[in-house]
Amino acid sequence: MGRMGRWAVVCAAALLVTVGCGQRQAQYGPDFTSAGELPEKLGTNGITITVGDPDAPVTVHLYEDPRCPYCEEFETTGGSSHLREAMLGRWARVEYTLASFLDDRVGGTGSKKAVNALRAALEAGKFVEYHEVLYANQPDESVDGYTDAYLLELAGRVKGLRGPEFDAAVKSMKYTSFVTSSQKAYEKAGGAQEPEGPGTPTVVINGKRIPSEYNTLLLQSDAFAGLLEKIHDEPGEWQDTEL
Repeated sequence: MGRMGRWAVVCAAALLVTVGCGQRQAQYGPDFTSAGELPEKLGTNGITITVGDPDAPVTVHLYEDPRCPYCEEFETTGGSSHLREAMLGRWARVEYTLASFLDDRVGGTGSKKAVNALRAALEAGKFVEYHEVLYANQPDESVDGYTDAYLLELAGRVKGLRGPEFDAAVKSMKYTSFVTSSQKAYEKAGGAQEPEGPGTPTVVINGKRIPSEYNTLLLQSDAFAGLLEKIHDEPGEWQDTEL
């Protein structure tokens, strides 16, 4: 990333923290009233999970590992709440690539099991709600706490998710091939400079990645909200920014 790109990101973050977030300038039809109403589907590549209005002008591609504590911070106290508001307002959609590299780094199988369970929840039309519950109840990274029993217990908190099909998919790791393919897609996203993957969480907005050295922006709720709205209101400026 060039010098101008670095300064663009730093200055934008500083400005947004100062002024807070503004109001979106367009309406895209009636808002979704709850997370459960958000459309969710598996992409044609069989890997990417897309949530939100398919015609939304802002696309946020999010790379996460279910065991990652920084992902938990983003999802519970960071920018995710404002991203959810944008999704409910139909002007942003989210594409998820689910990684599972932490199993190899810290031991265990919790990331793989959680990704498999999330894929099973998508099949049941409950991905958004289950994803929220998993991060709100994330075990400590070192504990490897996403066991079959715990994943099923958490699924019980999502109305209509538990049942013979979902339970069997969790216990049998039905979506192992999805877990493997999703991890490979995550690694590929890092390119030659990051062959093991770009780190989590990583966010790409309308095709431009927020550099990892500024990932703290993702954890600053109002700053992230302001960035989203700025990109919505001035898409050309974001596209022209050198990152």
